[in-house]
Amino acid sequence: MPGLLRGVARTAVIAGTATSVSNRVSRRQAGRWARQDAEQAQPRPAPAAPPPPAPPPPAPTSLAPEDEMSNKIAQLKDLGDLKSQGVLSESEFEAQKARILAG
Repeated sequence: MPGLLRGVARTAVIAGTATSVSNRVSRRQAGRWARQDAEQAQPRPAPAAPPPPAPPPPAPTSLAPEDEMSNKIAQLKDLGDLKSQGVLSESEFEAQKARILAG
């Protein structure tokens, strides 16, 4: 009979432990779900408005004729330097030169 009593007591302890652990896991999971529900119920902050677009560049002011001519000369010199360095081909140089002189 002592062996039977010991087996029943052991089974009761194991079952009690399993029940206790199961209840603890259930409570912890219920708490997590409650927190998730509370977080989802809170209104999310609206995304920040995009920054305003950059202002357009200022309109070019008309240059005095001598300033305009010196500006074109400087551009042509820079263009010539790029051609002599091999950055621009002959056709690219001619196209850019025509654009500068037309403008």
